[in-house]
Amino acid sequence: MLVLRALLYYLGIGLAVIVIAPLALLLWPLPLRRRYRFVTLWNRFALWWLGVTCGLTHRVTGWEHVPTDGSPVIILCKHQSAWETIALPPLLPPQVLVFKRELVLIPFFGWGLATLNPIILDRSARHQALRTLIEQGRERLGRGLWVTLFPEGTRVAPGSRGRYNVGGAMLAAETGVPVLPIAHNAGVFWPRRTFAKHPGVIDLVIGPRITTAGRDAREIMREAESWIEEQSNRLIAARAGQPDSPPKVH
Repeated sequence: MLVLRALLYYLGIGLAVIVIAPLALLLWPLPLRRRYRFVTLWNRFALWWLGVTCGLTHRVTGWEHVPTDGSPVIILCKHQSAWETIALPPLLPPQVLVFKRELVLIPFFGWGLATLNPIILDRSARHQALRTLIEQGRERLGRGLWVTLFPEGTRVAPGSRGRYNVGGAMLAAETGVPVLPIAHNAGVFWPRRTFAKHPGVIDLVIGPRITTAGRDAREIMREAESWIEEQSNRLIAARAGQPDSPPKVH
């Protein structure tokens, strides 16, 4: 049954992206923020459809840490599944994602991503990728856009920790823009490399902003990594013991 429900989910979001992506290309001449509102309709549909077909919803805590003055931040988020890449754009203010260039080549889906002015990196050229991140990240932040990174670079199983790349922290140190850490337990319900989705409620926690001005990039990353890992592991443990307990924010 889980597989059938997941199949229905993928059929729905697949049809939606086939409709939205070509229209997004037609809207390319419009300002980014207007394109963003249109393209992320797909994300909102995907989250709603996930609840309808797979019984998987979400709840967010830590809203008080989100800036309300229009100032940008750099999001550093735990990477356990595809869920967070879908959920963050509609949940938070306009942001640009940092991802590998192969994603842009995916028909329809990649075309829609390309209209949102992402930062596209070539991982085979590490030093050039870092320069691209710093240069384009500075430009996007200067326009008031948020920049979202998954510092582990690839999805990891719940309870596991990938190697945290320092690129996002370097961008923060170079610009003085605060880091907004985010933890969640999406991998418990939407495991990596699996087709089926498990019903439940994903908990996502937004952490206190980390100041970066005048600080070393590795120091920034250590603080962000420590908070993200502590909170992610706590959410996983809480889910195992008390399925319906609301998360706490420290």
